[in-house]
Amino acid sequence: MEFGQTEDIDKVDFTLPDDPALTGTSLRKSRKIKNPRIFSGCAKWGRKEWVGKFYPEGTKEADFLAHYAKHFNCIELNATHYRIHPATTIKKWKDTVGNDFKFCPKFPQTISHINRLINSEKETEEFLKSIMYFEEKLGPCFLQLPPTFTPKSFQTLEKYIRKLPAELDTYVELRSPKWFEDKNIEQEVFAMLAENNRGTVISDTSGRRDALHMYLTKPVAFIRFVGNDMHPTDFTRINDWVERIGDWMDQGLRQAYFFMHQHEELDSPRLAAYFSLKANKELDTDIQVPKFIEGAYSNFEL
Repeated sequence: MEFGQTEDIDKVDFTLPDDPALTGTSLRKSRKIKNPRIFSGCAKWGRKEWVGKFYPEGTKEADFLAHYAKHFNCIELNATHYRIHPATTIKKWKDTVGNDFKFCPKFPQTISHINRLINSEKETEEFLKSIMYFEEKLGPCFLQLPPTFTPKSFQTLEKYIRKLPAELDTYVELRSPKWFEDKNIEQEVFAMLAENNRGTVISDTSGRRDALHMYLTKPVAFIRFVGNDMHPTDFTRINDWVERIGDWMDQGLRQAYFFMHQHEELDSPRLAAYFSLKANKELDTDIQVPKFIEGAYSNFEL
């Protein structure tokens, strides 16, 4: 993943920002539950480099998803960003995983990047018709907007999300720095998302600390964590995230989705395992912890 990549890791301030007021408001509106659900996963299951480390030796590509789902309870489904898949494919994926698994599909790039949300009724209808075949295994959908989609298109964004079905659990990722340069604009766009019951995507990546906005517009966190290939700060950053999620749980958080990315995806499952272990230890959660082929990775300690 190249978004926010930087070579000056040691110069980055990885401190998590304070929560904006809207986050506290969103959490306080929620009825506090005893055991908020935390979902943890990666962005793809089709990684050949995981064979022999994460997947058993000799695993065929057709069986990657089945093995992935033995270790994670969700997937950030980037496959839907590049094309709309037929019902037969969606049903096959759905039937491959367990009952508690969630697919979190990304809106097609034809909608977000090519059409820029304009005149996308046909594509949106086709996308929604496709993903509905996930049925009870459909998780949050996320709309990733390109860096060129700026506050000048505020009304376009508002118009588009208002037309989406109210029951579609939708989360928006803003990538243009211009959304965060003016506090009034920043507050306005997140207030609009809250008003329409749409969630936010929080991106934690080294070179774009502005995208780490910490706004929750509903009592569900959708976090995309981009590590630096097992740099020591990857672990301290996860420690901080576990602490913050715990704080949110105390305030009324109902669910959290934590998706692991690395610039080199070989180690994504390993770092995801650290997140699950740390969360289970500190938050008394019961997140499934990925298990690896014996000797495939060096061990780490909590």
